[in-house]
Amino acid sequence: MTATARSTELIRSAAQAAADKLAHDIIAYDVSDVLSITDAFLVASAPNDRQVKAIVDAIEETLLKELDAKPVRREGERDGRWVLLDYVDIVVHVQHSEERVFYALERLWKDCPEIELPEDAVATRGKAAAHAQATAAAEAGED
Repeated sequence: MTATARSTELIRSAAQAAADKLAHDIIAYDVSDVLSITDAFLVASAPNDRQVKAIVDAIEETLLKELDAKPVRREGERDGRWVLLDYVDIVVHVQHSEERVFYALERLWKDCPEIELPEDAVATRGKAAAHAQATAAAEAGED
């Protein structure tokens, strides 16, 4: 089984909205073969809590306006470190860069096929990893 056309459309629109708000390391996985509860995951990150919230708001607004889709559940907004948007067909994870490195969701879903994303979204890859390495190096130097 593969992600439905609707799921892929939601993922691509959400990825573009995230990229427009300068999200980093945007990646999507087709998890339909391993999960029965959703078709796809989108993962994106940002360097601070405020930007995480801005990305989440942009995704919600875009999916509502363009595809008439509302999340059935939204979790983690209070802390702003990891917000999950559940659209049933897709699940969107927007994480603070530090949480992204710590939880490494890509490690869990690496065997699932990636979903092709808009060029703007793909261009953001590597920024979160570079930020995390720079942060770790700076912290190591402070010890």
